[in-house]
Amino acid sequence: MKIGIIREGKTPPDSRVPLTPTQCKQVQAHAELVIQRSINRCYKDEEYVAQNIPLTYDISDCDVLMGVKEVPIEQLIPNKTYFFFSHTIKKQVYNRKLLQTILQKNIRLLDYEVLTNERGQRLIAFGKFAGMVGAHNALWTYAQRTGAFELKRMKDCFDYAEATAAYKEISWPAVKIVLTGTGRVGQGAAQVLEDMGIRRVNPEEFLKQDFEEAVFTQLTAQHYVARKNGEAFENKEFYTTPTDFENAFLPYTKVSDIMINGIYWDNAAPAFFSKEDMQSDDFNIKVIADVTCDIAPISSIPSTLDASTIADPVFGYNLATGEKDTPYRATGIDMMTIDNLPNELPRDASFAFGEQFLEHILPELLKEHSDVIERATVTENGQLGKHFAYLEDYVNEIA
Repeated sequence: MKIGIIREGKTPPDSRVPLTPTQCKQVQAHAELVIQRSINRCYKDEEYVAQNIPLTYDISDCDVLMGVKEVPIEQLIPNKTYFFFSHTIKKQVYNRKLLQTILQKNIRLLDYEVLTNERGQRLIAFGKFAGMVGAHNALWTYAQRTGAFELKRMKDCFDYAEATAAYKEISWPAVKIVLTGTGRVGQGAAQVLEDMGIRRVNPEEFLKQDFEEAVFTQLTAQHYVARKNGEAFENKEFYTTPTDFENAFLPYTKVSDIMINGIYWDNAAPAFFSKEDMQSDDFNIKVIADVTCDIAPISSIPSTLDASTIADPVFGYNLATGEKDTPYRATGIDMMTIDNLPNELPRDASFAFGEQFLEHILPELLKEHSDVIERATVTENGQLGKHFAYLEDYVNEIA
């Protein structure tokens, strides 16, 4: 087996890598590995050379090609095995043509997002770092809107240690932050809020009390949805039949200043609120950091009209028109919807991701047959994988 680490081709280019130089050295004990030359990586070509990892421009002789973000259609090489985040498994319209082309080119696509164990738990993800940067950016956006304090962008910090040192110098205003989700994203976001010195309170306190200090609350599904028939919430039933549930989040919109959304959203689950809800006089949220970043209209947040970028991180949502607007206006809501947030902490995030790959995925890849690999095989031999037949109508539509 020959593995190639590909140059990120999406614009703007992502600087993360699936494997750091020292991790590539470890892979070499099991498989041949080369690095496609790139000027955009957080780990420079010279750092790979220092570990005796071969560099090349041409990776066409590799069996397995590993990247991070979607590979541009024109750069896909037929008859290869690819690892990357495809953003197709939820029938994302903007990537339908990508999946159609992957099938046409007889590519075996392994999506990191569905590399799971037998209990359905993800084995590899950047989610913690997405949550960390998302929480930081939520407060940064609020600072730009209000001028209440100054906060350096995470991307301008050398590492997270520099960010935490800066937090200690800030006097936070009495802001109320609602954080949704308790997975990797939610855990990362909560860690940053706690490192900022922002006090955690339970959801009941958050709804009923006023505070003279910055506070946040972290919600699980039982706090933001309810059964339509009025019966008690059951976690398993929500995740198996989300259509039986309705939104119960609106009370939080009336008392929160900032929302950080870190859930994994099922297309069939209820949204947190509607555009009409956002126009209500008692809708108090001024900043939304949507780490989930499902693009409207198929989204948990209707004002996530587009993914913002690290270079241009915030857009305004015009409540009157329902369209994008200039940010930081009193009459609108500020949306931070960057879809590659870990790229603001690329070295930290890449190292953690690579460690997960070495521990959980490489041993499976080296097996003759692996259930882990099978569960993540979106396409193979020009067909959808056995766990992805539900995408048939999606790929048969005209992009």
